[in-house]
Amino acid sequence: MEAELAKHVDPLPGRVGHVAGIDSLTLDGHRYYFGFDYGSDMVVSPLIDDPDAMAAFASEHLRQTTGRHDRAYWADLVGSAVESSALVSEEAQREWTTEGLRVDLPAPGGHLLYLLGAATEWDDWFAESPPAQQAYRRLGFEEEDSDFVDHCLEAVRDHGVAARPDEWTVIRFHLTAAVQHLPGNWRLLFDPLAEGVASYE
Repeated sequence: MEAELAKHVDPLPGRVGHVAGIDSLTLDGHRYYFGFDYGSDMVVSPLIDDPDAMAAFASEHLRQTTGRHDRAYWADLVGSAVESSALVSEEAQREWTTEGLRVDLPAPGGHLLYLLGAATEWDDWFAESPPAQQAYRRLGFEEEDSDFVDHCLEAVRDHGVAARPDEWTVIRFHLTAAVQHLPGNWRLLFDPLAEGVASYE
């Protein structure tokens, strides 16, 4: 059964062989596991909802600093990922609901945005949207400015869309574009976010 499950979990393109651990999150009360390269701040597996399949995936596609390990070794790490996370200190920080993601803008500096960046390799796509790129430049951000997401979100949350049109143009485009560029099945978590951003006023 484990072998059958593992065959159905394809690795993310270009993210095989990383030194990584296992983390997890819950969406609508359902737990998902994923591989995470803590040294590179990068998601290195799809979301996997079965612990045996996660262990099988890790034994095939991931490694530790001590090299490759078998499924039993990884199964212990999968179990530990239920109890605690190396990314957040409190369980509530890695729990979301579909409805909550649709209704509320994400918190600046929160774990949700961190995972979005880690899954998309911290890229941006402003070249795809001249209006968003122009708004980004009007706000004075530099090409590699990593703080623009938090800055724009804080401005919109504090003052509203109408009062901060450039910030809203930037953050609305960035979040929806990031979701479109997610690898594997990470849209399970982030599609509701994109829906919420699209309808936010």
